[in-house]
Amino acid sequence: MIIVGLLIAIPLVWTIYLSLTNSEGSVRADHDFIGLGNYAAVFADFERFWPAVWRTFIFAGGVLIVELVLGMAIALLLWRPFRGERWVRVAILLPLVATPVAVGMMWKLIFDPNIGFANQLLGFFGIPAQPWLSGEYTALPTVMFMDIWQWTPMVVLILLAGLTSLSEEPDEAARIDGANAWQRFWYVTLPLLRATVVVAVLLRSIDALKTFDILYATKGKGGGAFHEVETLNVYAYGLSFDYNEYGVASAVLIIFFLLIIAIMWLITFRRKEKASK
Repeated sequence: MIIVGLLIAIPLVWTIYLSLTNSEGSVRADHDFIGLGNYAAVFADFERFWPAVWRTFIFAGGVLIVELVLGMAIALLLWRPFRGERWVRVAILLPLVATPVAVGMMWKLIFDPNIGFANQLLGFFGIPAQPWLSGEYTALPTVMFMDIWQWTPMVVLILLAGLTSLSEEPDEAARIDGANAWQRFWYVTLPLLRATVVVAVLLRSIDALKTFDILYATKGKGGGAFHEVETLNVYAYGLSFDYNEYGVASAVLIIFFLLIIAIMWLITFRRKEKASK
């Protein structure tokens, strides 16, 4: 626990320190203490910072909602035993085997505007080719689709574990009372599964908020020519390794860290508030 605590504390303290300096060029170069100057500059950046914040929440919120809905639907389908269920479960979990960079490169080839399979398929149905990753307004939904494709199986795994642990007696009682399938799910299964859903939301929201690899693998520096997929992670990475503005980048990371902590606290607080009622 001490080692893990140090591995968390030392980089965090160092990042906080850098965020209060004008460090740039090299972290070993001379730098001066400027207090909250970097934070003021970041909050005043309406060209890159605030759009990156907006994209971060659009990306995380969008993929989380879709993954929860799809994950719940697939978990319910896999809940009851059926012939070949083992092979179906293995097939569904296959996207988790690949690394996000490999997934990004694979879908980048599929969505290539010239030779990609996606546009060839659209052409077969007489639909015009789409820019997908190269479009200013289509790039973000496209990378969101990639994330959904890869991480929905994780949500399925969590929810399926929760479903298999539930007792069948409440569902049988509701069935005897005449409740239909939707009523049994909404008023019986879902409330019993609430704790598992919260766990899935916490894990996936944290991962979605700090997504970097699949965005950088598909769009590169700056999240594209128009910064169309530039989230806070991509923005901070660019400040650090493309422009070597370590002080400003550290300020962005600390703000991002506090945002994640606030969101996690809000989710757990709401859970405790509902549990107390």
